Amino acid sequence: MLSRIAESLFWIGRYIERSDGTARILDVHLQLLLEDPWIDEDTACRSLLSVMGSEAASDVALTRGDVLSRLAVDRHDPASIAYSLGAARENARRAREIVSTELWECLNTTRARMPRKVAGDKVHEFFAWVRERSALAVGIIESATSRDEVWQFFTLGRSIERADMTARLLATRTLTEASGPSWTTILRSCGAYEAYLRTYRGVPSARNAAEFLLLDRLFPRSVMFAVSRAEACLREVEPSNGRVIATDGGVRILGQMRSELEFTPIGEILDDLPAQMDAVQAATSAASEAIRQRYFPTSAAPTWVGERS
Repeated sequence: MLSRIAESLFWIGRYIERSDGTARILDVHLQLLLEDPWIDEDTACRSLLSVMGSEAASDVALTRGDVLSRLAVDRHDPASIAYSLGAARENARRAREIVSTELWECLNTTRARMPRKVAGDKVHEFFAWVRERSALAVGIIESATSRDEVWQFFTLGRSIERADMTARLLATRTLTEASGPSWTTILRSCGAYEAYLRTYRGVPSARNAAEFLLLDRLFPRSVMFAVSRAEACLREVEPSNGRVIATDGGVRILGQMRSELEFTPIGEILDDLPAQMDAVQAATSAASEAIRQRYFPTSAAPTWVGERS
């Protein structure tokens, strides 16, 4: 496969997952600002922008509307939903000879219908629409694509981004300290609440909920599941003689992150959850760079201010 095509497929997966993850994080935290009058809005908005890798001027008080404008509908901010959906569509155009007609039409229609402004009672509806369109795009890939290199590179990008986004969502748990979102709210935002209840059969606790979203091997939005899937995809596309376990830098980085999560007691992770999630985000960024250098080295990496250098 041409490196140009591989790169486009990788970033289609990342951008689709990024738009979905950003919508979920914003939906939870902006709704929390409406429901809890004791939260300092400016502090909460700055913390949320920071977690999403965006900054704001210190001399202006931020509001919920400012966050919506920057992270939802701003077509020029690399951290926004609108930017991600536009970038996914542009990458599909570059790989048009490989991308199916159904996926192209899905991404093209989504980009065309992207609103330039959302406010009031339309906010939750907008985030639900983004999740539905992202799910439609992923469903087209999953149901009508051969499990060849096309699917591997798309799934590789999506899995790396999902690990990063779940880590960001867990990091936001401590944004507003005692007034932060409950673990039930975070589980619901991931679509994980009912799966959690079937697994643990009880009211969510910090330990169990974090363990589920970080380490569960069967739930597709857990960090462990996403990292393991990304590692498996890399092993599939990596040329190998079958004698050396891992010659690819991306495989090594993902394998090390998986091992650290697997063998670190959950209590130690919870003791410093933001730092642990920062480490996950740094590892996904490093893995992405290693993949770029190995499979599409002549291309400039698409930048997102939220990624660590």
